[in-house]
Amino acid sequence: MQRERGVSGHLKRRAFMRFIANLRGVLQLDLHKTSCCRVFFSQTHLQTLSLSLSLTMLAFAALSLLLCAAGHVAFAFTDGLLPNGNFEYGPKPSEMKGTVVIGRNAIPNWEISGFVEYIKSGQKQGDMLLVVPEGAFAVRLGNEASIKQKVKVLKGMYYSITFSAARTCAQQEKLNVSVAPDSGVLPMQTMYSSNGWDSYAWAFQADFDEVEVVIHNPGVEEDPACGPLIDSIAIRALYPPRLTNKNLLKNGDFEEGPYVFPNTSWGVLIPPNIEDDHCPLPGWMVESLKAVKYIDSVHFAVPSGKRAVELVAGKESALAQVVRTVPGKVYTLTFAVGDASSDCQGSMVVEAFAGQDTIKVPFESMGKGGYKRAVLRFTAVSPRTRIMFLSTFYTTRIDGSLCGPVVDDVGLLSVRRPLHM
Repeated sequence: MQRERGVSGHLKRRAFMRFIANLRGVLQLDLHKTSCCRVFFSQTHLQTLSLSLSLTMLAFAALSLLLCAAGHVAFAFTDGLLPNGNFEYGPKPSEMKGTVVIGRNAIPNWEISGFVEYIKSGQKQGDMLLVVPEGAFAVRLGNEASIKQKVKVLKGMYYSITFSAARTCAQQEKLNVSVAPDSGVLPMQTMYSSNGWDSYAWAFQADFDEVEVVIHNPGVEEDPACGPLIDSIAIRALYPPRLTNKNLLKNGDFEEGPYVFPNTSWGVLIPPNIEDDHCPLPGWMVESLKAVKYIDSVHFAVPSGKRAVELVAGKESALAQVVRTVPGKVYTLTFAVGDASSDCQGSMVVEAFAGQDTIKVPFESMGKGGYKRAVLRFTAVSPRTRIMFLSTFYTTRIDGSLCGPVVDDVGLLSVRRPLHM
């Protein structure tokens, strides 16, 4: 009996020391709070410990979990708004000249450069009323102006930046988003929503434990105040999906993607990323002139799960993925086509491509939701096959904003040929 208790105590102490070692690793790696919790609960078994050791462990656990939850400064950022990402905390009156911010660090948590204005919702620009979608404040970037913030991340991890932007002039504005060494130019010529605001996503891979997120207006307009409004900047860690024996496509259900603002109802635009190294929609590429829209089940009708993609710009809005195939082998591509229940009405057609094979799937939308399933059977002719979806027609709502068919639940499987007698 004593020997059993001795062995049990030895094992408990080993578990305790193993937890401490793992906790030290967590702190050194700057993992976020969920990682701390996962390490703690996987390496300790409080229900089996003796009373004295349990109390010690509980006290230490409480302290460690408190450290894990102590905020986003010490640990890597996970999902959500960046600190003061909605700009609700603004400069002091002494750090402004009218609407222009004159202090480099005047906006809490941010560093600015160039002509940056702090805009209050309802403010007038000539005859135009400037409206902020969330909260009461936003910033406007003039010619060559930028805002930036340092963020703790996990080196080697993939992340997506989501932010909302609106044009304030008629010029063809664009924004440069960068996290060194990656950068991307996001065109804003086309406005997709009816209220003038759109949310955009851009992805990067962290090369360091701390990165600097920069949003820059490269415009050279005559009026320096003719720049885009920026609001609600968020980040989300992306976990590259793996292939399974149930689907040869990665992220066919579109569940892994950029951060979606919970209080906005217009989705997130994923711009063309032909020249970019990473896509905010893991596994996929936007190979078109215009963006596709990432939508959620809270604000839209989604055929399956919680996320889907809306093809909002006709044949200029295409989504693609290259998969490994065996020449001569037969495959079936399955997918769902529907409408997002966003008053997008009319005759829609989704064209699906698998290498040289194609299928057109018509869908009559009443703008109230609903979907149908389709199948494309094809024989692979090369070791790699491009799967692509686009909308045949342009569709708009009554208010003139762009919309289109929804694609979701995309699957690809090989088919065994029947034996011939």
